[in-house]
Amino acid sequence: MTASLPLFTAYESFSAFRADPAQWLPISRDIARSHGLACTAPHVFATGTNLVLGLDEKLILKVFPPFLRGQFNSERSTLAQLRGQLRIPIPEIVVEGERDGWPYLVITRLSGVLGADAWASLPEPDKERVLAEIGETIAQVQRVPAGALARIEPGWEVFMRGQIEGCRARHARLGLPAKFLDGIDELLRDTAAALLALDGPPVILTGEYIPENFLLSRGGSGWQLAGLIDFGDVMTGRGEYDLLGPSAFMTSGMPRRVRCLFEGFGYSAADITPELKRRLMALMLLHQFSDPIRHICIEGWQQKAANLKELQELLWPV
Repeated sequence: MTASLPLFTAYESFSAFRADPAQWLPISRDIARSHGLACTAPHVFATGTNLVLGLDEKLILKVFPPFLRGQFNSERSTLAQLRGQLRIPIPEIVVEGERDGWPYLVITRLSGVLGADAWASLPEPDKERVLAEIGETIAQVQRVPAGALARIEPGWEVFMRGQIEGCRARHARLGLPAKFLDGIDELLRDTAAALLALDGPPVILTGEYIPENFLLSRGGSGWQLAGLIDFGDVMTGRGEYDLLGPSAFMTSGMPRRVRCLFEGFGYSAADITPELKRRLMALMLLHQFSDPIRHICIEGWQQKAANLKELQELLWPV
């Protein structure tokens, strides 16, 4: 008899369970068999939040603990909403179900190299091309009507107000130096009204256009974006929010990279105004997963910038 999936109420205990595939691999294989799916050479994906198993070269099983059911709902709804709407591939849902209160999805497996494995070694022209394609993809996603995704809680204003309220304390806890902490209250006073307001309907936000969540392929013209994965943290809100992932992890404060990303998104150099940079700096500190110390990939940025205004110039040079 196949064991049952246990009940977890805290991420820490679930994380220990996920880190030991021997505890959950037999159950995952049984789920696959129950749908008549082969699982002869399973591949465990060690990174990520949920239980993720490659069944074969074509399919992936994602199993979500009950306390992360919101991520299951987000992924399922987003894949349905974006299906056929983008230039690049995204996974398609093959099967969905539930085992012992744990919802799961079987989705198609995209071809390509994970961005996290390839990005550092890409030639500079290819990095610029990929950043332009990421900007284009963000814009494409945001042109798709949000539909049922607009009902994901919390809504943008509630989310922003909560992030603003705890912003300074959160970054002090994460170790942000005092010279940056000292400017947070002024920054948020300057930008809060603009950030809370939307100049149109809320758009679809993944919050995570980072190398771990896209695939690359190499063709005759070099490396290019080949697929987008992981939609468990989708929300809706202000479109500029999704420029933050590539700005922190990929542009490295290099003007040509920044320009490629923004032009792909639809912003010209003239659009990269001090006001925009100020909003982006605030959004970077308010991001759901914000942790500048560990996420900003500009060598020596803590020494190069004396305050938040100088930091925004490092991140988004004209």
